Order: sequence, then structure tokens, then C-alpha cells
Amino acid sequence: VEDSKEDDKMADLLTDFQQQLTLQESSVKLCQPEVYASQTHISALPMEVLMYIFRWVVSSDLDLRSLEQLSLVCRGFYICARDPEIWHQVCLKIWGRSCNKLVPYASWRDMFLERPRVRFDGVYVSKTKYIRQGEQSLDGFYRAWHQVEYYRYLRFFPDGQVMMLTTPEDPQSIVPRLRTKNTRTDAILLGHYRLSQETDNQTKVFAVIMKKKEEKPVDYHKYRYFRRVPAQETDHSFHVGLQLCSSGRQRFNKLVWIHHSCHITCRSTGETAVTTFDIDKMYTPLFFARVKSFTAYSEKPL
Repeated sequence: VEDSKEDDKMADLLTDFQQQLTLQESSVKLCQPEVYASQTHISALPMEVLMYIFRWVVSSDLDLRSLEQLSLVCRGFYICARDPEIWHQVCLKIWGRSCNKLVPYASWRDMFLERPRVRFDGVYVSKTKYIRQGEQSLDGFYRAWHQVEYYRYLRFFPDGQVMMLTTPEDPQSIVPRLRTKNTRTDAILLGHYRLSQETDNQTKVFAVIMKKKEEKPVDYHKYRYFRRVPAQETDHSFHVGLQLCSSGRQRFNKLVWIHHSCHITCRSTGETAVTTFDIDKMYTPLFFARVKSFTAYSEKPL
């Protein structure tokens, strides 16, 4: 610790590791087998194949936590895990065209760590409690009071889709159902979201969600003997606005409600009626909880 030269090396491990590997051999290998093995070692793979494996580690779910753990294996893996192209593609998937410029960040990895974003390796959960007055007893001597509890779940995906579910069931039974977007839960709402950074340097999340459409077969026998005016078909969509915050030691782990409205559109006329809900105590903040099973395996590479 007292040696200033050692402090300089720790400040930039990537440059130090690259220099060490260059000085070892004329043909640079990222890693060497620690003990003799009769089978082919991973160091025999070309650089392109090794980087493709690293892209499978990141996967389409953007599991950067596993990439950082993989960088702890050796100096060569540390260099591969700091590849700017991987981190650039990750930033493009999160922020799109708004991250073409690296300034004011030192690297694409620093942008991923410092710039506000929603997290994909878990769910945002809120728990709401309230007291509801029940019916009066038959003799009129007392009136029951009920304590109601329910949860809100929000799951974000890197491709811009979002799932929302409001249910009285606890997280242990609900979270496994939110693993993929093809869930069979009936009450779930699906939609798209976008990140917006305002002039006051606050990042907000805006989403439009609606219930999954189910095609119901037309019962012609029902209208066989009498004419009936069919009811007007409408589409319901919910517009949600949330402010992204940090609390405690974790970053970007809190969502505070700022807007919630329901849009009812008549299919025949195209008219839309908007109902805006008041943001009160019932809209408790959502806090992030990491779920290990969400990143247990990869479906597609980065």
C-alpha cells in the first residue's frame, strides 16, 4: 500500500495485464493451463471463439453480473471481459441511439455503471396495505374491519417490453411465473417502456401496458332466433409514469409513481376516453429484488 508504483498498477489493471501478456511470449495467449491436462485447454481456442463464448455469458438478458464474475478467473479473462465492443452493444440495447457519444463517461462500461437505467435481473415489487370497512352485523352492535394486502410486480426486458401484475399472492409463488414473457397468468399486463432523462437530471420510465388479447370464438347459435345489438368493442390501455431513484447501497433500485391513467378506445369510432388516477398512499414505491433464476441460463448470445 505504501508503494506508489503498486498504486499506479492497481489504478489501471487492464493496461498492466495486457503488458504482462505481451512480454511473456511472442505469440500472445490469453490464458495458460495451471496444471497439465491431456484434454484440449480453453487457451487453445482462437480469440474470436473465446469472445463468442463471452457473448453467450452476457446473453440477450444482458447478464453483466456473470461477465464480471467470469473476469475473476485470470488476467486473460479480465481483458476479454473489458472488451469495449461488448459494453458498447450493451449500452446500445439499453439506451438505443441516445448513447452514440461516450462523453462524459470514460468508457462504455462506465456508462453502464453510472447512467441511470432499469434492471433486468429481477423484479420491482411493492406491497400495499389498507383497512377496509366491512358490513354491519345483523344485530347492529359491531361492524367488521378487514386488512387488505396486495402486491404490484414490474418486470423489464432489454428489448423494451415490460410486464405488470397486481395480485394478492406473495412473491414466492408469483416470481417464477415472470421468468419469460410467455407466461400463462391471465391477469398480467404486457406493454412497452422507454427511458426519459429530463432537464432536471431526473430519469423517468414511461410505459403503455394492456391485457393480453384472447380471441373468443363467435357463438352464432346465440343470435340465431332473435336479433341483438352487439356491444361496442373497446380497447383498454394503461399509461404509467415512474421516477427512477436509488436508495441505500443499491443503485437504480427504486421506482416512484408519478402518473397512472386508463385509456379506453372505441374500435368503431376511434374515440378515446382518459381517466387519470390520483397518486396517493395506495401507490407505494416499487423496490428491486434480484432473482437468480432469471439469469440461470442463456437463450441467445449478445
